[in-house]
Amino acid sequence: MTLQDYLDELGVAYRMSKHPTTYTAQDLAAREHVPGQQVIKPVVVLIDGRPYLCALPASHRIDLQKLREQLNASEVALADESKLQTIFPDCELGAEPPIGKLYGLPTLMDLSLIRDDQVTFQAGDHTTAITMSLRDYQKAAEPEIASFGRHA
Repeated sequence: MTLQDYLDELGVAYRMSKHPTTYTAQDLAAREHVPGQQVIKPVVVLIDGRPYLCALPASHRIDLQKLREQLNASEVALADESKLQTIFPDCELGAEPPIGKLYGLPTLMDLSLIRDDQVTFQAGDHTTAITMSLRDYQKAAEPEIASFGRHA
């Protein structure tokens, strides 16, 4: 199922837009003329060997130690590119949407994303973005909320 099909099936409102190629969440924020705080950057981590999708603002970095402590995990590590290609076969590397449920992954959303009513994220390639309400994003991703980001 494509991201667009999934969102349509859920009945959530979203806007899809095209933009010049961007390779970072901060570049996406600039292209879409929104603050980096509103752009969701997905980071896939392995928590005790199991992949999770962490969603945090483009303006933040993931604090793996903080995440490990909050989840009472033994080990937390970033997933490598080969793992990402396996999990997201229909996406360009680095343009994965932050909706783990679509790919069979649990999603953890950083608490700092709650500050804004709207969010924007890559839609599987480096030239397409999705903008939607935070409420609709939460409906689509069904994330668990945690505090694991720190301002970059």
